[in-house]
Amino acid sequence: MTGILYGLICVSFIIIYRTGKIFNFAQGEILIFGGYFILTFYSLLSFPLWLSLLAAFLCMAIIGLVIERAIMRPLIGQELFTTMMSTIALIFILQGLTIVIWGGIERPFPVIFKRGAIALGPLFLKRSLFMGGLLSVVLIALLFFLFERTRQGLKLTAVSEDHQIAQSLGISVKRSIAAGWVVSCLFSSFAAIVFLNDQAINFTASVIGLQALPVVLVGGVESIWGAPLAGLLVGVGGAWAAFFLDPYTGGTMSKVFPFILMLVILLIRPHGLFGWKIIERV
Repeated sequence: MTGILYGLICVSFIIIYRTGKIFNFAQGEILIFGGYFILTFYSLLSFPLWLSLLAAFLCMAIIGLVIERAIMRPLIGQELFTTMMSTIALIFILQGLTIVIWGGIERPFPVIFKRGAIALGPLFLKRSLFMGGLLSVVLIALLFFLFERTRQGLKLTAVSEDHQIAQSLGISVKRSIAAGWVVSCLFSSFAAIVFLNDQAINFTASVIGLQALPVVLVGGVESIWGAPLAGLLVGVGGAWAAFFLDPYTGGTMSKVFPFILMLVILLIRPHGLFGWKIIERV
């Protein structure tokens, strides 16, 4: 179930990449920003839960538009390395804003999903992860339908191939990238609910974004269904590593297992298990 959560975070990476060919290293910081908005409206301002979530999602959509307009739009048509470095700068900007607005202390995150476990035969699953996993599968299925079965989704995908070619075909690159950032921020906010439910939140929790990177690369940066499948693979493999190998490695093997798996997969399939194999003709 933790692997499914990683897959949900990976989808946030993939949305931005498939709508603008931008690999966003600041996805963890965006997730934490969404969590802080939920905390503010629900715990600090005492809004009803549904209104708190609606207000937080609206704020995150605005954040996505601001990032696209202020940082990403001037970089349309630039090299991938340039946009990647701009997202690294975005990490420090969002971390600084988080500390300035909410401070660096830990705060208890609201209980969105009820505490306890759900029994499935001999298995006992944490309720928040189970409910979040089910909702994640539904959201990912809808996103897959959007990108693979609708005309608008195919237009968004065309932008990730080449900005200039997409513009020559009459596709609005600006609107495509803006839509990608908005949807990605909304997905990150939902991931924050599942990841932070009944836990403490502070700016250091954004490390979840970097922890999800191996899942993104194992599944492939273009594959929507590859994200949850790779998340399951990494989650189950990490659990096995924790059970069989952690006693002999001081509890470290489960932490490095995702990165070892990532290196092995990339050596065999550089585009990931489910990523697109790019064929260039001269």
